[in-house]
Amino acid sequence: MSTTGATADPLAALGSLPGVADSVESVRKSVDRVYGHRVMRRRSNEITSEAALRGARGSAALSGADWALEEVRRRSDFGVDDEARVMGAALRLTAEAGQLLSIWRQSPLRVLARLHLVAAADKGDEIGRPRQAGETVDEPLIELPLPSAAEVSGRLEGLSELISAGSSAPALVTAAVVQGELLALRPFVSHNGLVARAAARIVLVGSGLDPKSVCPAEVGHAELGRAAYLAALDGYVSGTPEGMAAWIAHCGSAIELGARESTAVCEALQRGAA
Repeated sequence: MSTTGATADPLAALGSLPGVADSVESVRKSVDRVYGHRVMRRRSNEITSEAALRGARGSAALSGADWALEEVRRRSDFGVDDEARVMGAALRLTAEAGQLLSIWRQSPLRVLARLHLVAAADKGDEIGRPRQAGETVDEPLIELPLPSAAEVSGRLEGLSELISAGSSAPALVTAAVVQGELLALRPFVSHNGLVARAAARIVLVGSGLDPKSVCPAEVGHAELGRAAYLAALDGYVSGTPEGMAAWIAHCGSAIELGARESTAVCEALQRGAA
């Protein structure tokens, strides 16, 4: 995303793209429906915990570890193979994201570095910092052209400035841009998809749209499917108004599906208590 232009708030300008206002309103209604459920008034911590688990499972599925939810619950060893390591990284990021809310607005780049450090769970020199010239990226499920390290540095700085400056843009728009930009740039040598989705989650929670983190967009992205996810991302990367609007709408649909998932959890808990 270009951070230059005639407007001082390019994120807010995206909110005026055709169809985006409808997506924003639809997301708000879906989120309100969960928060208005009677179970949320008594057992919100349980809903948050369940949403975290399901969100981690959904994010891992998009990164190649498509496990059944019960398998995620059952397993305790997440280091035995590549898929297990992806799932472990997703679970660690979900737990860590909530600890970084207060830092995000002041230092987004610091948060992103921390997320990568947590995801990679390694001590290599390339962990916890943007990649440098000549370093390769292990992100096989995203086949877009890879921006240079210099372009990554400039665009990350621009994104950080946008976040730190604040915006009147709806949370959906900001979260979609953060996720789309990180997926397009792949700024780290690994785990970029997981980090991008964790950063979008921080935006949604920190903005106040989903303060209890009970509407896991990752669930919706996984349900919509990897092919649709990558096709929508192509729209973001194109930079056209139509492509950007399509990506934002796709992210909105994912949040709505995540909200629907937690509403179903509420209903199940209510039936169990009856």
